[in-house]
Amino acid sequence: MSDYTPQPENKFTFGLWTVGNIGRDPFGGPVREQKTPADLVRLLGEVGAYGVNFHDNDLIPIDVMPSEAEAIKKDFREALDETGIVVPMATTNLFSDPIFKDGAFTSNDPKVRAYALQKTMNAIDLGVEFGAKIYVFWGGREGTETDSTKNPVEAIKRNREAMNFLCDYVRDQKYDLKFALEAKPNEPRGDIYNSTTGHMLAFIATLDHPEMVGVNPEVAHEHMAGLNFVHGVAQALEAGKLFHIDLNDQAFGRYDQDFRFGAVNLKSAFFLVKLLEDNKYDSSRHFDAHAYRTEDYEGVKDFARGCMRTYLILKEKAAQWNADKEIQALVAEINADDGSMGGYFGKYSSEKAKALKAQPFDRSAIAARGLQYERLDQLTVEVLLGVR
Repeated sequence: MSDYTPQPENKFTFGLWTVGNIGRDPFGGPVREQKTPADLVRLLGEVGAYGVNFHDNDLIPIDVMPSEAEAIKKDFREALDETGIVVPMATTNLFSDPIFKDGAFTSNDPKVRAYALQKTMNAIDLGVEFGAKIYVFWGGREGTETDSTKNPVEAIKRNREAMNFLCDYVRDQKYDLKFALEAKPNEPRGDIYNSTTGHMLAFIATLDHPEMVGVNPEVAHEHMAGLNFVHGVAQALEAGKLFHIDLNDQAFGRYDQDFRFGAVNLKSAFFLVKLLEDNKYDSSRHFDAHAYRTEDYEGVKDFARGCMRTYLILKEKAAQWNADKEIQALVAEINADDGSMGGYFGKYSSEKAKALKAQPFDRSAIAARGLQYERLDQLTVEVLLGVR
């Protein structure tokens, strides 16, 4: 049996809000005691994680005095030094405080929009202080319950203005930092703007500094909308915009469940890992999930170890799939190319178009060919079930 012990090169990370989740939900209070950020770093060190990420208020509560904030940062830094854990990513909480009840950057109130910018600049400073290179934006309150309340065109403009402002702030401070935008269709708002990874990619192209901005797609968020997450990640990869990724699991069409990676849709998780590994994705593999409410902190450790172990098992399965002679022979057969059509592809020319229009095709013969996708999928399932 292979050794599935996580290594630093795997870049497995967790947020303070993930292993620090105390089990509160809309129908019940906490089931686990609150741990300090420093204690959570030590927990992650114990399970073998590479990094820890945080919202500003995960680390520094919103109303603490400056002296208390410095003491928290000191304890946090000592825990990082003690464990070797690093901070690759940070973000801003623009959704919990009542001031953000109608959004942050898209709020109708200019004082809220200004405060959101102020809070984010301070949070960027905090993230950079601890070494973050990626800064994530999740617009959890950027949306509506009724479209009578906001002009969606104006909301897009406000969001763009905020991103441009903050990009320029990072440039002015000469920070080595990139932004990653995270999409979600709904919850906590009825509808959230830029609801999918595709929406975010289109939005990024309109920014003043699109080279600074990519995406942070999340499994659960796309599965909530019934979308194929692997396809969304592939689009981001192909565009050179996959700056960060949130790994978890989710039953299609449910509320945001944030289950342990691979807990629900193993085949989807397999193809996601295969996509990342085949394309040599080299940023953090961040587990934005949390343990079941049934667990104590030993169960939280089981959850964290399980996320990393499942990824490594699926990474091994992906390598096995790529090396399986029967599977690869079938893939080669499915994609067979005798070269006869090669002259018609690539860059357009009038000569090429003329020749292609004159090319005869035997539609019946082409359509009669069986593609053997059933067999290929069954072989994939057998790899996952461990019988190959």
